[in-house]
Amino acid sequence: MNLFLDPGTFRLFLKSLDRIRQKHHFQLLGYVVMPNHVHLVIYPEKELALGRVIGELKAHSAFHIINQWKSRHEEVLNQLEAIRNKRSVYALWQRRCYDHNCRTIEVVREKIIYCHNNPVRAELVSDPGEWRWSSYRWYLGNRSGPIEIDAIPLL
Repeated sequence: MNLFLDPGTFRLFLKSLDRIRQKHHFQLLGYVVMPNHVHLVIYPEKELALGRVIGELKAHSAFHIINQWKSRHEEVLNQLEAIRNKRSVYALWQRRCYDHNCRTIEVVREKIIYCHNNPVRAELVSDPGEWRWSSYRWYLGNRSGPIEIDAIPLL
């Protein structure tokens, strides 16, 4: 579902991402937040349980986004109702995430470029620089984006 449709929702997710990154000290190498999904390229510390971190990110961002939607009486909440542990809740995220271990710097670069081109492939923009909810502009030198990147050289 296209749930990320307004700048406030994008910002809340990125704020959650930054908070969880600061808590767990992983490097954020690239990202794109799309209307219906998110791609992250992160480099965790050795002992970091990635599944736990993603779970915390989902929980933190869902809590804040859903509360914002509740305060604005957003109708989209009706579509997010789910039964979990015999309780009615709002489910923003799917239960699973799909990860890929990048074993070389070339594969890391490939995944970051893939992220940046996602809005173009989805025909949301004609150039990755037009999509403000990705790390693409950071790599072009614009450090005023919504979240700091632990950049690597892409060329």
